[in-house]
Amino acid sequence: MKIFHVSEFYCLLKERRYHMKEIIFATGNAGKMKEIREILSDLPVKVLSMKEAGINSEAEENGATFEENAVIKAKAVAADPICREMEAIVLADDSGLEIDYLGGEPGVYSARYMGEDTSYRVKNRNLIERLSGVPKEQRTARFVCVIAAVLPDGKVLTSRGTIEGKIGYEERGENGFGYDPIFYLPDMSRTTAELKPEEKNAISHRGKALAKMKELLTREVITER
Repeated sequence: MKIFHVSEFYCLLKERRYHMKEIIFATGNAGKMKEIREILSDLPVKVLSMKEAGINSEAEENGATFEENAVIKAKAVAADPICREMEAIVLADDSGLEIDYLGGEPGVYSARYMGEDTSYRVKNRNLIERLSGVPKEQRTARFVCVIAAVLPDGKVLTSRGTIEGKIGYEERGENGFGYDPIFYLPDMSRTTAELKPEEKNAISHRGKALAKMKELLTREVITER
C-alpha cells in the first residue's frame, strides 16, 4: 500500500482541481476522537466531531460485520441536513476485539459487551476470567477497525486494518482506552495501553485503516472547484 506524505497529498489535490472541506467523524467517544485527530493531523482539512458540527444522530448498529456497522453509522450522519449543507465528508468506524479462544467474541459487540454502560475495567476483568487457565499460545486475539466514508455525492468507501496480539493476564498501562490494557503485543512486550500515542498510532488497527482511507480519499476526493 502506498502511503502519501502530506506534500504529495497537496499536489494531488491541486492536479485534480479538488479541495477538501470538513470531515465529520461519527463518534461520541472522546478517546477515539483524540486518536483520530492525531492520525489525521497531516491532512489539509478540519476534522470535526458530531458535537462540534452540531449533529445529534444515532444509528442502530444492527449489522453482522464491522463493515456493515461502519457504513450504517456514516450514512446516518451523512443524511443529516447540517452535514448535507456543509458538503462534508463523513467518516465512521466500527472496531472491536476478536478473541480466538472465545470464537471471535466480543467482535462486533465489543462496545456493547456486558452492556454499553458497563465500565471497561469490568469488561476487561470478565474477559481475563473467561480465559483463566488458557495457555498463552491459545490467547491469540486481534483488534479490527473498519472505516467507512460517505462522500457528498453519496459514494461509499471502506478500509480495514487489524493488529494481532494476545490477551494478557492482567490490566497494564494507562494510555489508550477500552480493551487496550489487556491487549498484549509479544513483539513489543507491552500492552497497547503501555504504548506512547505515536507508537500506537503507527501500528494500530485504526491507524492502518485510516492510512488506507487517506489514500482512497486522495483518489476519490470530493468537491470540484
